[in-house]
Amino acid sequence: MGLHQLPRQVPACVVGLDTAGDQEQREVVLRLLEIGFLPGETVRVIAQGFPGNDPLAVRVGHTTFALRSHEAALIRVRPLDRVAAGGARA
Repeated sequence: MGLHQLPRQVPACVVGLDTAGDQEQREVVLRLLEIGFLPGETVRVIAQGFPGNDPLAVRVGHTTFALRSHEAALIRVRPLDRVAAGGARA
């Protein structure tokens, strides 16, 4: 799933980034890698803009970034089990 599809406050693991289709997307993917959206990193969407849910406030590690939805869509994530991620059982 793309990071832009992740519900707020759900922890997830970055599994990779989409292959860029053009030079502009390649530059965005490179920037995302440089700021820490690396496979294995824990991420979560902590807030969404209103209206339209754009931009997204996203936490990767201990740092928060604002990403546009089209940028977040390039980041592939897998939601984590809340117990494994340190959350309480429901």
